[in-house]
Amino acid sequence: MEAPSQKSLEKVLSQRALQMSSSFPCQICVVGLLCGVCLTSLFLAALTSIGTFEFGVFSFSGLSTMNSTTQMINMVTSEDCNYEEKGTESRMNTQKNDDKRSTDEKVSLLYSAWSALLNESMIDDGEFFQRFRLSKSSVPKAPHFENCKLKTQVNERLDTHGKNGRFPPWTIWKGFLDIYPPSEPDEQMRYFRRQAMSEGSYPPWITGSDDDNYPFTRKVQRDIWSHQHPLNCRDPNVRFLVADWERLPGFGMGAQIAGMCGILAIAINEKRVLVTNYFNRADHDGCEGPNRSSWSCYFFPETSQECRDRAFELMKTKEAWENGTIKGKESYRSKEIWAGPTPRVWGNPWSYLQPTTEINGSLISRHRKMHQRWWRAQAVRYLMRFQTEYTCGLLNVERHAAFGWEAAKMVLTGLSQEWLEDVTKKPKSDIEEYVWSSHKPWTPRPILSMHVRMGDKACEMKLAEFEDYMLLADRIRQRFPHLDSIWLSTEMQEVIEKTNLYPNWKFYYTNVRRQQGNATMASYEASLGRKISTNYPMVNFWMAAEADFFVGALGSTWCFLIDGMRNTGGKVMAGYLSVNKDRFW
Repeated sequence: MEAPSQKSLEKVLSQRALQMSSSFPCQICVVGLLCGVCLTSLFLAALTSIGTFEFGVFSFSGLSTMNSTTQMINMVTSEDCNYEEKGTESRMNTQKNDDKRSTDEKVSLLYSAWSALLNESMIDDGEFFQRFRLSKSSVPKAPHFENCKLKTQVNERLDTHGKNGRFPPWTIWKGFLDIYPPSEPDEQMRYFRRQAMSEGSYPPWITGSDDDNYPFTRKVQRDIWSHQHPLNCRDPNVRFLVADWERLPGFGMGAQIAGMCGILAIAINEKRVLVTNYFNRADHDGCEGPNRSSWSCYFFPETSQECRDRAFELMKTKEAWENGTIKGKESYRSKEIWAGPTPRVWGNPWSYLQPTTEINGSLISRHRKMHQRWWRAQAVRYLMRFQTEYTCGLLNVERHAAFGWEAAKMVLTGLSQEWLEDVTKKPKSDIEEYVWSSHKPWTPRPILSMHVRMGDKACEMKLAEFEDYMLLADRIRQRFPHLDSIWLSTEMQEVIEKTNLYPNWKFYYTNVRRQQGNATMASYEASLGRKISTNYPMVNFWMAAEADFFVGALGSTWCFLIDGMRNTGGKVMAGYLSVNKDRFW
C-alpha cells in the first residue's frame, strides 16, 4: 500500500501540470511543435515521392483566420498530416482497379475460349486461338459443359440389348466406369456383372432412392423399356401402334407430349409396341438426316430401329391392318387418348403418393386425377430418358450463356498458376475420366426453377401475377436462406422486366424475344420460327427438371409435365409450390 505523502505529492504535481497546460503560451508552443513535425514530415515525403507534389492540398490561408487552438490542431492533424495516407490509399485503389481490370480480361478471355471450343463445329475457331496464341489443350476444362459425343455413345450402349438377349449393362457401375478396362481379367467380377445384367438391374436414368421418386418408378421404367424393346421385332406375335405427334392448331408442346403419354398407355394395355412418327416441331434445319421431323432429334427413340423399320414395313401391307398387327392413332377416339385407362400392370401405386405438393398453403394428399399424374410422370420420364447429342449441345450453349462468366471466375480462382503460361497437355487420370464422369455439369446451387404461364392460358386456368410466384419463392428462401438463384422461364416480356424489382435474387433466363400483350401462344411461336420455338422450351424444361426447387402453376400442362419429370428424377422431397391447381382436380 502506498504512503499518504506520496499520494499528496502526485496530486500536487498533477494539478500544476494541468494549470500549465491550460495556459495560452503553453498551447501555442504545443501547436507550433506539432506543425513543425507535420511540415517536416511532408517535405521529406515530397523529396522521396516518385509522383508530383502539389501544394494545393494545403489550406495555408486557414492558419491566419483560426482563432482557437482547437481548430488549428484539428486542421493540421486531419488535413495536412494525412496527406501521405491519402496518397497511399489512392495508389492502392489504382492498383486494385488495375488488378480488377486484369482479372476481368482473363475471365473474358477464358469465357471466349470456351465459346470457341463450344462452337467449333459451327465456326472456324482456329482463327480465335491463333489470334491469341492459345492452345486448345491448355484451356482449362469448362465445368458447365458435358462431353456430348462421348455421353451419347455411352447412352446408346445403355439403350441396347446385350449379348444373348441380356439387358443392357444396367449395373451399379455408373458413368463411364462401365467401359473402364480392367488391368487384369477378373472372372468372378465378370460373372457377377453378367448375372446382374441377365436379371435386369434397374435402368440408369433414374436417380435418387425409391423414397425420392414416385412409387415403383425403377420397376416401371425397366418394364416399359422391355415392352418397347422386344428381342425379335419380326416375331409375328409382336404388334405395333404407329402414331404421329398431335399437330392440331393451338396444341402446344405440353399438350403434344401429354397426348403421346396417353397413346403409350394404350400401347401397353393392348400389348403393342409404340412407334412415334411425324413430329412437326422437329421439322427444321437443326434436326438433320433421319432425325428431321422425328422425336429422335431431341431424345432417344421410344423403340429400337429394328422395330421402327418393321412397323413402317407393315404399314404398307393391307393384311397387317386387317388382322390388327398394326394400328394407327386414328383407330382410337380422342377420349381414349386423353382420358383412357391407366395401365394397371403394377397395381395402383398412385394410391399412396406422398403429399408433397402445396397449393394455397395446404398439402394436397388426394385428388381425382392421381392415377393420371402418376402415369404421365412415368411416361414422360421414359420418352425423355436419354438426351441426344443435339439436345446435350443445346444445354451446353444455354448453360454457357447463363453461367459461363461465373464458371470462368471460379476456375481462374482455383488455378495454381496462370493458365496462359501452362501450355503442357496433362493427361486425364483414371478417376477423372471414369469415376467423376457421372457428375452432372456445374450450375449455381441451390437454384430454384420458376415457370410463369400467362397470356392466352387464362381460358384454361386462373392466372397468377409474377408477384404471387415470388411470394412462394420467398417462402422457400426463408427455409433455405442460402438460396438466391432463380431459373426463370416465361413467354411474357413484362415478367422479365419485373425481375428488376427483386435485387436480392439472381435471375437467369434464355435470351429469346418474348411476347408482348395478349397474343395467342400459337401466333407467338410462329413469330419465333419452328427451330427457336422448339429449342428454347426444351432447354427450359430440362433446366426446370434438374433444379433444386420448383415454383409453377399446375393448371399449366407444361408445369404438370415438369412436375412429373422431377418426381421420377429424385426430386419428390423437394416439394412443389403451385399458384393454382389443375383444372381437372
